[in-house]
Amino acid sequence: MAIGKSRGAVAAIALGIGAAVAATGAFAHNEPMPKGPMSAGARAAHQRHANFEKLGAAFKALNDELRKGNPNAATVQAQTKTMASLATALPTWFPRGSGVEARPKSEAKANIWTDAAGFSAVASAMQVQVSKLNQAALSGDMDAVKAQVRPTGASCKACHDKYRQQKD
Repeated sequence: MAIGKSRGAVAAIALGIGAAVAATGAFAHNEPMPKGPMSAGARAAHQRHANFEKLGAAFKALNDELRKGNPNAATVQAQTKTMASLATALPTWFPRGSGVEARPKSEAKANIWTDAAGFSAVASAMQVQVSKLNQAALSGDMDAVKAQVRPTGASCKACHDKYRQQKD
C-alpha cells in the first residue's frame, strides 16, 4: 500500500515538474511574425520562438493526457513524436545573429553562441531524454512514460537555467 502511494506521489511530482516546464512556452513573449522583409537572423529568431511554442504545447498536452485516469496511448505517442522531432532540430534554431539583436524579445542569452560547446551538450542531453520519452510512449507503457517526464523536464530546465533569460 505504501509503495503504491509513493509511486503516485512520484508521478504527481514528475507531472508537476513537466507541466511547469511546458507552461513556460505558454507564457513566452508572443508577437506575430513581422510583415515585410527581415534579416535571416530575425526570421530565425521568430521561427525559433514558434518552434518553442510548439514544443511547450506538446509537453503540456502530454502532461494533460497523463493526468487522465486512463491516458490514450495514441495521444501520448503523437505528443512525444512531435517533441522528438522538434528536439532533433533544436540545435539548428540558433544561427549566429538570431539573438536579441535580431528579435529584441528573444530570451536567448548570448552565451548560447559564446559557450557553443556547453549549449551543444545541454541540447544533446535534452534530445536523449526526449528520445527516451518517445521510446517509452511507443512501447505503450504509460508508467514508463510518466517516469520519463521528470528527467525530460529537468533536461529542458537545465538549458533554461543557463541559456535563457526571463523577460517581463
